[in-house]
Amino acid sequence: MSKNSHPVEGPDGLVYQCRLPLSSVTLDMVAGLIRAHLKKIRSRWRKLPPRRIALIVLAVLRHDQRLCDMAGGNGVSASTVRRWLPEVIGLLSARAPRLDRALKKIARKGGVVVLLDGTLVRTRRRTGDENRPNYSGKHKAHGLLFLALTDERGNLVWISAAKPGRSSEITTARHNKITSHLREAGLGALADLGFVGLDDDPHDPVIVTGRRATRGHPLTAAQKEANRLVSRERAANEHGFADLKNWRILTKVRMNARHATKLLRALLVLTNGEVHR
Repeated sequence: MSKNSHPVEGPDGLVYQCRLPLSSVTLDMVAGLIRAHLKKIRSRWRKLPPRRIALIVLAVLRHDQRLCDMAGGNGVSASTVRRWLPEVIGLLSARAPRLDRALKKIARKGGVVVLLDGTLVRTRRRTGDENRPNYSGKHKAHGLLFLALTDERGNLVWISAAKPGRSSEITTARHNKITSHLREAGLGALADLGFVGLDDDPHDPVIVTGRRATRGHPLTAAQKEANRLVSRERAANEHGFADLKNWRILTKVRMNARHATKLLRALLVLTNGEVHR
């Protein structure tokens, strides 16, 4: 969706148009969700039609536009846009796949392996004891930890609930019972060294990681080559996170963990609608 940036005089100042790098399919999908939701709750009217509401919300998510700026340019109040945003995020996040269903879907398509990794989504730093758990010593920043699974080509298939930034990836994976879900689906997973020791059955592992050197026991040439092979196969996972973080609202999240989980899952749905490898 693109528009020419010709400024026009509005009632409260200049109004300009800018390009939104999303397909019309995504816009129609979000507008359809809004339209169905309004019918379900028997809402008689909205200030703007569903397609315009969808466009405003997508602009906020993609470009992290200020709500008051979007409101002023579309003739509505900032509080109205503020109500639309979580409403649409909730509708999108409800379409995000559950872990067991996502894995079974990959297995039905003939897939044999998924890629597992974690990422820190930075949050605004707040004062007080409540924000201390969000500090990640690994990244030296405040944020929320998310785990994600992608297929072999780097397409996102599942994202976990948010955990405080100080949480470890392996503990979060155990909390989500990823190992047992992989066994039930008959799939394996490739992961980095942060997940060493996650698999509880070393004789029949479903999670393959590299080898870690210890004091007095350096890696052999064969083990180093094995690490390189695992890293090479895992590279596609980074494409999935890059696609997700193209949504600039994730630059610094201003939500708590529960709402941030809904946001990430909503963006997962939107990303899968835009990116197909």
